[in-house]
Amino acid sequence: MAIDNKLLEILCCPVTKSPMNRLAAAQLKALNAEINQGRVHNVAGDTLTSEIREGLITQSGKIIYPVEDGIPIMLEDQGINTDQLPDGTL
Repeated sequence: MAIDNKLLEILCCPVTKSPMNRLAAAQLKALNAEINQGRVHNVAGDTLTSEIREGLITQSGKIIYPVEDGIPIMLEDQGINTDQLPDGTL
């Protein structure tokens, strides 16, 4: 279940307060490839072990938040800093 467009319009990053965008299919594929290699951690330090099906990314492209069953997980410690990903991944 994809996130509702009306909800997306009002969401902002809990850290930066910047608006959110959908993670594009190519970005999601690249992120999941890194997750499958065990190279992605959330802010809490937990290694992600399961691919995400949908995500939101800050307009600056610095933080990704997973979306589960159409519900964005907008908790600071669940964010994924994109600076840990190889250049050009996203």
